[in-house]
Formats: sequence, structure tokens, C-alpha cells
Amino acid sequence: MIQRVTATEDALALIGTLRSKHGHLMFHQSGGCCDGSSPMCYPLGEFMVGDSDVQLGVIGESPFYMSRAQFEYWKHTQLIIDVVPGRGGMFSLEGPEGLRFLTRSRLFTEDELENLVPLGPIR
Repeated sequence: MIQRVTATEDALALIGTLRSKHGHLMFHQSGGCCDGSSPMCYPLGEFMVGDSDVQLGVIGESPFYMSRAQFEYWKHTQLIIDVVPGRGGMFSLEGPEGLRFLTRSRLFTEDELENLVPLGPIR
């Protein structure tokens, strides 16, 4: 099965660092104009998800969500979560680390589209 969201080794290392400081984590892909390529990282349960969100998968033992409306535009792409130097969204946990998460993407092949992991549960 093909994952809808993955993370680079650098991203997984940062997730591990943040989890050691903040406990269990969650991600929500920003849909804002300024942070549209930045997933937001929160302590698990700090960001309320609901029927307007879908869970794309899990990275570094942390659920990864996106709004259902935004997913309609991104459903043909695999999200690859990476890390770059700089400051992320002001509410995202990685800011004080001098790094920020960045979403890269690639289109799924026709074969991959037929073998995608189903969307996960909301909670």
C-alpha cells in the first residue's frame, strides 16, 4: 500500500526531539495563504479536528490531518514532510528549534492511485 504522507529522516528526527519535549504530537496541513506549504505541529489534541478534516496518515507516530476541502485539491499527490532552517508558523512547536517543517509533494502514478492507504479515522 502507498502512503499518502511520508517524512524525511530529518523530519522524523525533529519529530522525535519535539515528542521528547512535548509528548505525543499531531500535524495539520496549513491551508493559509502564508503557511500553505507548512504543516503545523501541535501537542496531540491541541488542535481540534472534526468532520471537516481527514487523516492522511501517520508520520513519526503522529497523526497527520488536512481539511477535507483542501484534500480534494491534493488527493492526487503524496505529501513528503521535510525540514528546512527558519521559523515556521507561530503556533507550530518546531519554531524555537530554528527549523520548520515544509511540505513537498509529488503526483501519484496511476498504479499508486489504485493502491493508496485508505484515509484514517478523525480521532
